[in-house]
Amino acid sequence: MRLTEIRYDTGLPVDGYGPGFFRIGGALHQGAVLLTAEGAAAWGGFEDAAPLLALAGRVDVLFVGTGAETAHLPATLRARLEAVGLGVEAMATPPACRAYNVLLSEGRRIAAALLPVTPGVGG
Repeated sequence: MRLTEIRYDTGLPVDGYGPGFFRIGGALHQGAVLLTAEGAAAWGGFEDAAPLLALAGRVDVLFVGTGAETAHLPATLRARLEAVGLGVEAMATPPACRAYNVLLSEGRRIAAALLPVTPGVGG
């Protein structure tokens, strides 16, 4: 069998996560994080819509990791994101990280807004 190392030419991959943190491109980030082609930045959660809205026209899909469990995005946030043309996929944070990494490895125009996984607490 031939194994090929995955390359991430257009952004930083999620290397791992745990209670309250993410490891992204080898660096540790505490709390919620927004991943774009420019890198990783702290994100203020569902109330922090401005950096997500700024992605309009720059990404095709925004993955939103809602924490340990899948949760619905607040209806007003989803409506605002869709109104500016962002495709939004909400899911639990672990599958959001995996989906982000797969599409990142394909060179797709994506971003991820991730709430940390906290044991016993949903998004």
